Amino acid sequence: MHGEYKVPGGKLVVADLAVSNGLLADVRISGDFFLEPPEALESINRALTGLPAEADETQLSQAVRQALPPEAELFGFSPEAVAVVIRRALA
Repeated sequence: MHGEYKVPGGKLVVADLAVSNGLLADVRISGDFFLEPPEALESINRALTGLPAEADETQLSQAVRQALPPEAELFGFSPEAVAVVIRRALA
């Protein structure tokens, strides 16, 4: 499954994922945004993998926020943008 979301005034966020037994699987977030430290992106992917496919945007953005290290800086996107693109990929 594939979804895209252009953040208003920001960057493009892309989600590629699968659903297995009702859970998100093989989640890969990408786009033209910036994230420091770059390895925090893998933390986001891991946090989303295994969540219920029915998770709403609040649950998804909370999982992203909790996965980020305290020093993480997101440029051109947000945990809420990731949640939107996941829901779009699932639609």
